[in-house]
Amino acid sequence: MRILLVEDETRMAQALCEILRLEKYEVDHCANGPDGLAAIESNIYDIVILDVMLPGINGYKIAKRVRSQGIATPILMLTARSELDDKVTGLDCGADDYLTKPFMTRELLARLRALGRRTLGTTDCTLSFGDIALDTSTLMLSCITNGQSIRLSEKEYRILEYLIANGSRVLTREQLAVKIWGFESEAEYNNVEVYMSFTRKKLAFVEAKTEIKAVRGIGYELRYDDV
Repeated sequence: MRILLVEDETRMAQALCEILRLEKYEVDHCANGPDGLAAIESNIYDIVILDVMLPGINGYKIAKRVRSQGIATPILMLTARSELDDKVTGLDCGADDYLTKPFMTRELLARLRALGRRTLGTTDCTLSFGDIALDTSTLMLSCITNGQSIRLSEKEYRILEYLIANGSRVLTREQLAVKIWGFESEAEYNNVEVYMSFTRKKLAFVEAKTEIKAVRGIGYELRYDDV
């Protein structure tokens, strides 16, 4: 799961990034409002942790702007203000949850897990599409019809997770590259091709009818043909 942290306090940002990476989240950080807004508008993140008081443009305006664009990425808003009116303002602007500084790490992680479950549309640890099931806790891929299963590598898992979350929508190579490897990575499109090949072999191993189809000149989509 990829998280965007928009926080201008350097020490706070460093500490949060370290905590989240220890929990196996992929994390990108922006230190001001305009950069944070641009990153959210890329629509590649599973969750956004958004501070209210930011240089350039505040968190309230960012949340309101991205919601007006139809971007539904869950937003956890952070603020040093604890007044009820501030919380109501944040939620009315489009935030999904609200956390007041200072906060306990356990509470932050619990709220992220809850938002993550909401993002994936599930309350358990299984994602599904067609005749495949993906266990998010063990990274096991299974074919529902025959019970065959195999463990995925982290990158294979992230590719399938992203494809499943988008249903039958076509994802571009650029979207996949940024989602899996991040903005600052030097990964090229051939990395996407290589790991896509690995993932297809895993689907073939479990004898699933669900396939990853290449859409010429665009990218990839999940397709299930029950014939």
